[in-house]
Amino acid sequence: MRRTRIKICCISSPEEAALAIREGADALGLVGPMPSGPGVIDDQLISEIVDTVPPPVSTFLLTSETKAEAIVHHARRCRADTLQLVDEVEPDACPIIRAALPSRRLVQVIHVEGQASVEAAATAAERADAILLDSGKPSADVRELGGTGRTHDWSISRAIVEASSCPVFLAGGLTPSNVREAIQAVEPFGVDLCSGVRTDGHLDEEKLRAFIDEVAQADASLSSRA
Repeated sequence: MRRTRIKICCISSPEEAALAIREGADALGLVGPMPSGPGVIDDQLISEIVDTVPPPVSTFLLTSETKAEAIVHHARRCRADTLQLVDEVEPDACPIIRAALPSRRLVQVIHVEGQASVEAAATAAERADAILLDSGKPSADVRELGGTGRTHDWSISRAIVEASSCPVFLAGGLTPSNVREAIQAVEPFGVDLCSGVRTDGHLDEEKLRAFIDEVAQADASLSSRA
């Protein structure tokens, strides 16, 4: 049976991490310094949260660094097992990061703004372990690199999934009310969200349960079609 992986982002404390894991999250997102957006916590707290997360749950460090050396230093401070590169990195960054941190997985974010994103995702898939599709605007005056709460054109996301040589996560404005439709439209490897399961900035157990139930319902529907 199909199973869409679930990543809960903007984890801000060991207690939120424990709640997300208890309800069935496969991965947790921990947000480092960003030019805008929610969920930023300091590197020391990220490291402390990572220490509380048992395998096989993955920890994603969201880093806005773009130079290989800075990314490596950020990863070593925080010790998460996966690096989520939310910005476009230097062309030679990924091989350098892999040489320095061979056990870390690399997830490249592609901000879906139009058909050009399909080509950008194909290029990213050649160097990353996975791609994450989000709804930021890196070209904005105040750069948006995630956490916008906006959806994007899922038909473009679907085209990226169909063409991609690596797993694809879908993010951007997902909530319990739309995630079933999103999974059925895109069929991603995983889904990722922050604000859609929060109330007043805090992880909401009821919303989280509803979201995870909707993901299961979408998977059951897709499995029945196969």
